[in-house]
Amino acid sequence: MAEELFDLKENLGTRRLPKLRMASFPNADEIVRQGLLEAPRSAEAVDIMLVNPPTPDGGYWIRTQHRVGRRTRENMIWPQVSLAQMAALLHPVYKVKVVDANAERMGWPEFSKLIDKYEPKYYMTQVTAPTLENDIYGCFLAKARGAKTIAFGTHVTPIPKESLRPFPSLDFVLVGEPDLTIRDLMDHLEGKFDQRSPEILKLFSDHDPLYKPSLREDGSVDMFGIKGLAWRNGEEIVVNFPRPFIKDLNDMPIPMHELLPFKSYRMPLIKGPFTFIVTSRGCPAGCTYCIKHVSYQFSTRIRSPELIMEELWKLKKMGLNNIHMYSDLFTVNRDQVVDLCKRMIDEKINIKWTCNSRVDFVDEEMLQLMGKAGNRLISWGIESGNEQILKHAHKGAYPDKAERALKWAKKAGIMNWGYFIIGLPGETEETIRQTIDFAKKLPLDIALFHVAAPYPGTPFFFEVVENGWFRPGTRWEQVDMDKGTVLDYPNLPAERLLYWQKRAFREWAFRPGPIFTYLKMLASDWSTIRSALSVGFQHLSWASGDEDESPTSARLATNLGVRSGN
Repeated sequence: MAEELFDLKENLGTRRLPKLRMASFPNADEIVRQGLLEAPRSAEAVDIMLVNPPTPDGGYWIRTQHRVGRRTRENMIWPQVSLAQMAALLHPVYKVKVVDANAERMGWPEFSKLIDKYEPKYYMTQVTAPTLENDIYGCFLAKARGAKTIAFGTHVTPIPKESLRPFPSLDFVLVGEPDLTIRDLMDHLEGKFDQRSPEILKLFSDHDPLYKPSLREDGSVDMFGIKGLAWRNGEEIVVNFPRPFIKDLNDMPIPMHELLPFKSYRMPLIKGPFTFIVTSRGCPAGCTYCIKHVSYQFSTRIRSPELIMEELWKLKKMGLNNIHMYSDLFTVNRDQVVDLCKRMIDEKINIKWTCNSRVDFVDEEMLQLMGKAGNRLISWGIESGNEQILKHAHKGAYPDKAERALKWAKKAGIMNWGYFIIGLPGETEETIRQTIDFAKKLPLDIALFHVAAPYPGTPFFFEVVENGWFRPGTRWEQVDMDKGTVLDYPNLPAERLLYWQKRAFREWAFRPGPIFTYLKMLASDWSTIRSALSVGFQHLSWASGDEDESPTSARLATNLGVRSGN
């Protein structure tokens, strides 16, 4: 018994429990914060990382400065020339790193290591509706490593406050044209106004006569005066006065194409790597569904043929012989196009190039000249075979003009790529049938059928909200023209639109002509046969998929904040 009592005394668990005291947790915040701030930066550290982040599903996505993101079944990899353009405006005052994770098939673990390697003070990413939460994840990673985070693009421009509010890891939004705003923001935050070159000074003074640095009397930065910026003032989100458009694109430096992984860029029917040259910005047409009007409204600015040729020769010397003339409407100015084509012919630059156009902005003589200058393919926004659908969408181009323009292009030796939209307002199953029959009638080498997507800020978006056509529970990631839809028309629910999208492609593609074009694509460049086969399998898999696929099965993210039927 005595031994048992002795054992109990030795057991500390027999003692009375201490009284409950007020919590007093150790705090290492300041030490950790100072460690982050004072850690020596490596020789590879950069001032700013300009990013096209990893994609949501590891596949190829199309994204550019004034376009939306979409998953591509064509294995197209679009050059990030907008990032190269901003790099040219920041260099050499700032050390810049461009990362195109999409082109380099980079996943998030590898991408995180790059952020660790380059330790950017600023992290800038483009953001699109279908990739919203995915894109913001990159901001989260960079913010956790001490970077200030910046977003630009057609999604954040019309909803800057509702882009910043749900995502605390996002510090700044560049509203509208981002080029001068990013340089202005960094010069303010880094105090480097005195390092502006004469060319940069001219850009600010010529394109905004009222411009001056936003500084207080004591020299501190007044964030309220930086035009084109949305930012956080404590708990308040502030949207500053808009920045004027750049009036003359000829004042912009040539993009730093050398910073891009141009050997990874690909486009169907183009042999080898290619890149973009921006020949103009803006489009005067009034299409209600078009996202580019969100960033540029209806301003149209063109570059001189002389400067375009200078950039073409630079790319030629880099080994790039395939160019896409990237613009909202390449043929917006006939004189520019004719002059450029004549220079290409006279200077014997011998490159192959592609472009886009509207069917009412071409003529037969100009197309013949474009063909002689090396134009290989034109992508046309045809959209519908029904005149009433086109009229309601303010497309302003009609089926008879489409047929005529494509025949002219074919005669000039130029291939035709047609884009169609299923589900614009007024659509019925009969009008969709009309569009499919029309597409099969046209001399097209490639045709793509998308579902209408009401992207924020477009007139189409406001029309959908007003009429209650959004499917209840819609999320931003579901506003995708290629793999789903959020529209519920009274006579055409989302499932029927998706059914008709796939049926349209099957009916157009599984015919002798398109199959022969695909075989030509396979035979044209055996080095890309794996990609060509991948394109074929992706299309077959998509076209034969579940025809009653519901868009609500997509991965959900941030709520749109709009509901149908009210």
